[in-house]
Amino acid sequence: MRSKWCRAFPGLPEQVAHARHFIAALLHEQGPVDDAVLVVSELATNAVRHTLSGSAGGWFLVVIGLGDDLVRIEVVDQGGDRVPRLCDSTGQEEGGCGLRMIAACAKDWGVKTWPEGRTVWADLAREGV
Repeated sequence: MRSKWCRAFPGLPEQVAHARHFIAALLHEQGPVDDAVLVVSELATNAVRHTLSGSAGGWFLVVIGLGDDLVRIEVVDQGGDRVPRLCDSTGQEEGGCGLRMIAACAKDWGVKTWPEGRTVWADLAREGV
């Protein structure tokens, strides 16, 4: 990555909008803003809803890296019992459908597990920049 920025947010639902604005401001005229805003919105929402980041005093971290041909968006959360995974395509399963949207617009995505949390990341193409 040529450049990298990060910002920590309190683990509150209203902070997801601040994460979207952070990404949009950084990527203005530098990358796929709409897809990046979608990705950070889904990942930050998942962090607040489904991990310890949404507990009292919790937090999540948004990291954005700019490369020559891609943008990597990462959301670091404080972990929890559930592991991020794609939903069943039949729609019979609750949750995970946001990850299906991310998988559809990203070149690649994944999960890194840490002792005190995890990182969910997505790479987006920087075509036409």
